[in-house]
Amino acid sequence: MTRILVTGATGNIGVELVNYLNKPNDEFETIVAVRNIERAKKTFHGLSHLTYAWFDFENPNSFDEAFDDIDILFLLRPPHISKVDKYFQPLLNSAKKKGIEKIVFLSVQGAEQSKVIPHNKIESLIKSFGFKFIFVRPSYFMQNLTTTLLPELIKHQSITLPAGQAKFNWIDIKNIGEVLAILMRDFDKFQNQAIEITGSENKNFLEVTEVMSRMVGTQFTYISVNPVRFYFKKRKEGVKSGFAVVMAMLHFLPRLQKEPEISNNFNIITGKKPTTLEEFIIREKAKITS
Repeated sequence: MTRILVTGATGNIGVELVNYLNKPNDEFETIVAVRNIERAKKTFHGLSHLTYAWFDFENPNSFDEAFDDIDILFLLRPPHISKVDKYFQPLLNSAKKKGIEKIVFLSVQGAEQSKVIPHNKIESLIKSFGFKFIFVRPSYFMQNLTTTLLPELIKHQSITLPAGQAKFNWIDIKNIGEVLAILMRDFDKFQNQAIEITGSENKNFLEVTEVMSRMVGTQFTYISVNPVRFYFKKRKEGVKSGFAVVMAMLHFLPRLQKEPEISNNFNIITGKKPTTLEEFIIREKAKITS
């Protein structure tokens, strides 16, 4: 039996992945790796066939036991963690010592082009340890509209970012979770590849607020600011320094890069079409207008 350990299991991506993996199957076992097992059991109360393991990215004492008898490790970067060497070096060292050979890492589209973002450094670190790997590089999450950007949308009907008129490709996290589950079940077919997963649309934030205004019936606006002003705005709102820096970089750097390429990998891997931005906004309308 192939045992898959899912880190970040109660986050947006993790929940979708666990849902797609959770099928009665004698070949695969899903282990949910979390800091709070009882809370995780409530999150997944409707799902059976799950095993739970205590795991904390910031506590190396949790690594060895969680990594026991694991065949595939699903790894992501928690948003607030930006110090790769401090947190991921001991994690990967433990995984190697415990005999884990295969890692699926949730990276980001364009990670290979920017050595300053943490995802690039984590990819390099995974390679340096000699793991068999799959790097999944999704484009910009549609769910940012219903998570990170949501408080300002609800309070001020606006989005403030240092993104200028840069185009972003928009992907539904549900699509990412489905792809990840397929890749894990057929790891050997895709191993040692970096796979971009994109949606079908490139839109800047002005265009996105226009779509939202039309679909929701509320007027939303987009405010572009420079990255320094954005950083201090986030810090004033209580965002940790490292996370504020990463947010600034992820939204500013696309201004210096060419428009994202749209891949057909989601269709090739799943046989389906990705969610459109309009479909997502209609589906999540209640959150945006709450």
